[in-house]
Amino acid sequence: MRILSLRLATGLITGATALGLAASPAWAAGPADGAGPTCHAAAAQKKLAGAAKTSFLRKCEQDAQTACDARAAEKKLAGAAKTSFAQKCLRDAVGQAPQ
Repeated sequence: MRILSLRLATGLITGATALGLAASPAWAAGPADGAGPTCHAAAAQKKLAGAAKTSFLRKCEQDAQTACDARAAEKKLAGAAKTSFAQKCLRDAVGQAPQ
């Protein structure tokens, strides 16, 4: 009985940890929501370079695009208003590449 409860507790802790990590990647709550660093700032903060930076920025931009599209849908925007909102949201999320 004790082994079963230990396994159950270990499984719950592992599952909760995995769920927490999957539900909140570093960029998910940040750029598109306006709370947190932009994609370029996050890459600089992590001191990424080369292929790692390219891969990170591509993923961050895709996630930001998805989040911006979702926010536009929540606001029930359509046409030019949706396009304009999504472009500004994405621009704010991605940020400027450091010179």
